[in-house]
Amino acid sequence: MSPPLALGSEEVSALRHDLRTPVNHIVGYCELLFEEAAGDTDERRRAPLRAALEAAREVLAQIEAALPATGSGVTPDGVEALRTRLSGPHDRILAAMDALHPAGTDTPPGDFGADVAKVRHATGRLLAVHRSSSPAPPAARLPVPAPAGAPTGRGRILVVDDVADNREVLMRHLVRQGYEVESAGDGATALRMAAQASYDLMLLDVRMPGIDGQEVLIRIKQDPATRDLPVVMISAADELATIAGCIEAGADDFLPKPFDPVLLKARVSASVEKKRLRNMEVDYLRQVDRVVEAAVAVEQGRYVPGGLVEVARRDDAIGHLARVFDSMAAGVRAREERLSAQVTILRREIDEAKQGSNAGAAAELDSGTLLPGARFADRYTIIRVVGRGGMGTVYKAHDRELAEDIAIKLLRPEVLSGDPTMAERFKSEIRLARRISHTNVVRTHDFGESEGACFVTMEYVEGITVRELIDLRTRLSAAATLGIARQLAESLAVAHEQGVIHRDIKPQNLLLDAAGVLKVMDFGIATLADRTGAANITQSGMVVGTPAYMAPEQLLAETVDARSDLYAVGVVLYECLTGKLPHEALNPISLIAKVLHQTPASPHERDAEIPAPLSSLVMRLLDKDASGRPQSAGELGLLLAQIA
Repeated sequence: MSPPLALGSEEVSALRHDLRTPVNHIVGYCELLFEEAAGDTDERRRAPLRAALEAAREVLAQIEAALPATGSGVTPDGVEALRTRLSGPHDRILAAMDALHPAGTDTPPGDFGADVAKVRHATGRLLAVHRSSSPAPPAARLPVPAPAGAPTGRGRILVVDDVADNREVLMRHLVRQGYEVESAGDGATALRMAAQASYDLMLLDVRMPGIDGQEVLIRIKQDPATRDLPVVMISAADELATIAGCIEAGADDFLPKPFDPVLLKARVSASVEKKRLRNMEVDYLRQVDRVVEAAVAVEQGRYVPGGLVEVARRDDAIGHLARVFDSMAAGVRAREERLSAQVTILRREIDEAKQGSNAGAAAELDSGTLLPGARFADRYTIIRVVGRGGMGTVYKAHDRELAEDIAIKLLRPEVLSGDPTMAERFKSEIRLARRISHTNVVRTHDFGESEGACFVTMEYVEGITVRELIDLRTRLSAAATLGIARQLAESLAVAHEQGVIHRDIKPQNLLLDAAGVLKVMDFGIATLADRTGAANITQSGMVVGTPAYMAPEQLLAETVDARSDLYAVGVVLYECLTGKLPHEALNPISLIAKVLHQTPASPHERDAEIPAPLSSLVMRLLDKDASGRPQSAGELGLLLAQIA
């Protein structure tokens, strides 16, 4: 006689599911009854319930032994033998229910009698299960409402299962734990509910007709609106492949049926807490985005102070950041408005100076080495001379290749021939200047040589130098001086960040266009702050710059840094406010002695109408010890912005 054929793995899986499902109902309702009996003073209810739960655990053990999750080695005879072995615990469960409430008597009101009847019904299904390749038909597909009057507030949970008893058992356990619970009897309803409302957790059955649990899970995790929703799969189909497939699809956990109430409580609590923390994280990131948007708005000049008032109400770090940011943004806007007003006054004084200027003074610059109309370096047409300095002459020219006007700075031949290092210093100017890109710095284009002459091409700016403005007006107002100072500080902050020290800040190198925008010129003697081997291009002991505007350490050929430029800023501001230099002398030696050893009268002492805070800051810039000055151009900019 040939041995009976083994059942297929899918058939075994279906049998496991069909038998474990009623066990889940027996355990679930018995646990609910046991919780209700917790206050009894005797064993009248608890003893039969313990016996029923013990019998249910025996049933589960028999199922696990006869129908392994691997699905192998199961025969029809083995299934029949299992049914025979289940009859004993089956009878004990029914006897326990009779002890609680005899069969055939009137059902008492409330959940007690109904729960006992449901245990009896589930127990009867243990011996009625037949071989099948699919689960038993669903008992119901309509959502089951949560029990009325239950405490809520811990979180909102959606229970999804095609069997009504499964939903009810879960919902009642969860409501007793303080959750707000809703249910769906099929996958399509679950997806619709998840899209329309916000939940903290979904408990999802795997095997359902129509859209099964795994497909629901995949759609939930693929939708940006619901992918953060934790999903715990809960099913009697507990094969390893099923569990692995759910986890791979994005499930946060898996609970087999029948579930342990303690384990259910722990995993539900952990998942709801995970969702709460994720909600906090998402909200926090959303508020961070609002602060970032506000920062962009500040940069673009669109931010309105108070725009982060909702974020600022928070008690956490982002709320503190929003309050600080809003305060800073309001301060920035106020400073920008003050700067705008100061530049407006500066522009008015420029216009007045131009109207009263001496045309004959400008005529002195109409001649130079290069004549108007001459072609230079086969590319540029000279228009006129616009300025002269210690290193050479600056011309306005037309770049025929780019079809735009530029400035050409031509190095004096005698300077170049007298010092062979000058060509290298001139090239250094280009290399350094090209590193600086800012509204308040004249853009440098290129370096070249033509017929033995070195030159630099740069941005052409139509305007007036601060030297010319002081000479024409004698002195400037405090507001106009602040308009110059704040732009100068900003330009130097950018240069110093690149490691470039100007070393020759003076009114002749500060150009103002018609709109009052300051442009710093002539980085021809600038040197990298951290440069080594400077002796290769600068003779030992050689001092570069203009003595009247040079810091003591620069006059002494000591190490210079950003604070040396700030000293020169102080001299420029002093001259703007008073019309005089801080130190004046008949010869360079006397001038240097005064710079090194004398303290000049403050601008306020020279004119009481000059604001004392501005006067004090100028004197601080003129401190003979670099440590007494502002330590950076950025710090100077902040100090200037605070002066009304």
